[in-house]
Amino acid sequence: MPSTTKLLRPTSGLLSAAARRARPERCSRLYEAVTPRNAHTSSRSLDRMARLRPTVSASPLASSFAPSPVPRGVRSIFIQTENTPNPDALKFHPNHPVIPPEFNTPFIEYLNARSTIAPPYPSPLAAQLMNIDGVTSVFYGADFITVTKAPDANWAHIRPEIFSLITEAISSNQQLVTLKEGAGSAAGSSGGEGEHGQEVERDSLAYDENDDEVVGMIKELLETRIRPAIQEDGGDIEFRGFEDGYVKLKLRGACRTCDSSTVTLQNGIEGMLMHYVSSDHLVSPPFQSQFPSPGFTSRGVKSVPRLIEEVKGVKQVLDQEEEIAMQEFAKFEEKLQAQKGSDAAQKSPGKGSIESVLSI
Repeated sequence: MPSTTKLLRPTSGLLSAAARRARPERCSRLYEAVTPRNAHTSSRSLDRMARLRPTVSASPLASSFAPSPVPRGVRSIFIQTENTPNPDALKFHPNHPVIPPEFNTPFIEYLNARSTIAPPYPSPLAAQLMNIDGVTSVFYGADFITVTKAPDANWAHIRPEIFSLITEAISSNQQLVTLKEGAGSAAGSSGGEGEHGQEVERDSLAYDENDDEVVGMIKELLETRIRPAIQEDGGDIEFRGFEDGYVKLKLRGACRTCDSSTVTLQNGIEGMLMHYVSSDHLVSPPFQSQFPSPGFTSRGVKSVPRLIEEVKGVKQVLDQEEEIAMQEFAKFEEKLQAQKGSDAAQKSPGKGSIESVLSI
């Protein structure tokens, strides 16, 4: 038979705990605060209670996440990104002047890493951008930066680094472009490609007193109608001359390697120039009213109606490297055509075959 004996807890401890009395002398301050001695000490007791009341202090961890006040004189940096017709080029607006106004150039294009440190316009920011894996060129406009990547590179890997470098350069008040005298400045003064692959230009669309009337009109059309649209696409345009009725132009920036650059030249620029600068068009006041900018009238265009030389077309000027690439591509196409011709000759139908019978 199982035992029913249980261990009982002695009740002496419970009884002693119930009979135990509080000792106010151990907490005299609290006892004096909650037990007023007389009427004239009640206000003092309330003050003591207020001092003894627990207060909530700010956590050091929470204070670390609190937004720090922005000091005066520090402006926020906002970089806007725009897509271009060229999928391998992105346009960045740093909300900050890129090319200083005192520089006598509308754009600067860096085609390799060496050109970023060569005169006349070395750029520390362009050197850092060119060091990014996949970046092939950097283009500076007046207030924007266009970065072109290789076709096999991914923007998801390149774009964060570009944002970081541009933000760091602007926040540190770093000068994006510097002026350095050297051998490359001679090439930059006349326009074209510098010694180390740096594209500089004296602004080929600027007014020149030696230009004839037709060239002045062409420059005015390019500057007022065409250049703003091309700059919106992250590039620029360069005037290379007017010979035998053909306007020689060079596209820069994002338009340089764009697949639709030929369409832009033929359909857009060529059509506009052939419409306004033609043998049937008269230089008259109605024509001048379409160009309200003061630069057009200041170039000496007379309001007397008379015939002018017409524009027959537009030719795109290629650099030496681009011409070599086009020649190599043409040779490659000729080899493919020759190979296809030899294969077709080998596969020509023989005598008595079905193809020869059907041909008869």
